Amino acid sequence: MLTVINNLLSPSELAHFRKTLDGANWQHGAHSAGQLAAPQKSNLQLDDDSAAARCLVNIIISKLNQHPLFISAALPDKIYPPKFNCYQHHGHYGQHIDSAIMRCADGSTLRTDLSATLFLSQAHDYEGGELCIEIGGALQEVKLDAGDMILYPANCLHEVKPVPTGQRFAAFFWVQSLVRSHQQRQQLFELDQSIQALTQKLGNDDEEVKRLSALYHNLLREWALA
Repeated sequence: MLTVINNLLSPSELAHFRKTLDGANWQHGAHSAGQLAAPQKSNLQLDDDSAAARCLVNIIISKLNQHPLFISAALPDKIYPPKFNCYQHHGHYGQHIDSAIMRCADGSTLRTDLSATLFLSQAHDYEGGELCIEIGGALQEVKLDAGDMILYPANCLHEVKPVPTGQRFAAFFWVQSLVRSHQQRQQLFELDQSIQALTQKLGNDDEEVKRLSALYHNLLREWALA
């Protein structure tokens, strides 16, 4: 399941992000890739320990923790601190799959159930740079405007197409979900979206809304790992 979250960042927040990123100290992205992925990775990446990265990470995490669509789709348990990259001068990242387990700076580990890319450049500001995701036997090409985010299962093969002109700035991160199964998480998401739509029409006190809400929470109680 691919979930698009529009306007995660406001125009003023985007302006702050771009000003910060334009003045940041970028490094070669291959340094952070695994042994198999490194030869396929040609981009720039922001130092995770830099003041610029830490400031922007806090903003993204705060926005995610308050966003109902993200919470409904991801059911987040842990969020790996976002990283920042830039593709330019034909930079690309060949087809690969993300590591199943990530080690955080504090020594803890995170299971990568979901991957996310938050676009920080307008789609018309650069050529190419599509995020191509192989899901359900089909190839999906994603190129969103600045401030929009795509959330997708981390077990999918994916790549970033070359960017011959312009600059493609983005943040990317991973989520460990309370519900490990992609199928179960998708079923809960669809049920939750239906409950929200019915609540808007019928109100919280409607008996069928209450019944479906109870079903949702009982399924979550059954399937959640925590």
